[in-house]
Amino acid sequence: MPPVVRVSIIRCAPDRFADIRQMMIDADEVLRPGVEAMPGLLDFYAGDDETTSSLTNVSVWVDLESAKQLDHFQPMLDLGKEFVAKGATFERPVMNYTTLWQLQPVAKD
Repeated sequence: MPPVVRVSIIRCAPDRFADIRQMMIDADEVLRPGVEAMPGLLDFYAGDDETTSSLTNVSVWVDLESAKQLDHFQPMLDLGKEFVAKGATFERPVMNYTTLWQLQPVAKD
């Protein structure tokens, strides 16, 4: 079974970007222990793009059921409310992509 790539996108007004970005950085401490302990996690990335005033969480899971654990992860739900209170909007629904193909670096001798 191919892995599932989960993508959650947050948008905000440009004048809110620095604050929302800092909130995302601070979220690592709150979210990391619980997310790392979830069965089926392969990778998790949080990123930002100042040009589009957006931030993202991209995670890779062994299957859809594992990816959907985040739908009910209370620390993430609680932080989401804080982001919204500061002016962020979340694209919904969260996207869970079945992998069609993947690339990996070519091994060099």
